[in-house]
Amino acid sequence: MKREAGYNTKQKEKLVDFLINNKDKHTTVQEISAYLSTEGSPLGTATIYRQLDKLVESGVVRKFVIDGKTGACYQYIENEHECREHFHLKCISCGKLIHLNCDHLMSINKHIEEHHGFIIDPSQTVFYGRCADCSAGVSETDEQV
Repeated sequence: MKREAGYNTKQKEKLVDFLINNKDKHTTVQEISAYLSTEGSPLGTATIYRQLDKLVESGVVRKFVIDGKTGACYQYIENEHECREHFHLKCISCGKLIHLNCDHLMSINKHIEEHHGFIIDPSQTVFYGRCADCSAGVSETDEQV
């Protein structure tokens, strides 16, 4: 478990533990704040942002900014290299952000680089649509709107 050097408070350790325990998903400051409050270690949002910025700077956490409307989300990373090698799917209904490891998309990525001279950063590439859970509840007429 890689930890940032420096002064560790109980709240900071709980924040890092929360991120580690949720490393397979992206979390928001609001989710972190709610968790810390339920654990009896509430932190102000400014302090959470400050701690997250330090963790991002040290390479322990990755920050994702999807669009200008929603806040950033964060993810603990054990191996940053792995996260840079896949695309992402963003559900427009529930907001879920999904890591997509797809050989077909990687071959398209390679084609674009080799034939068009453009290098795509998969970690910054997000496809918008509906996840399987949300699309199961959408009728065909709703999709045509």
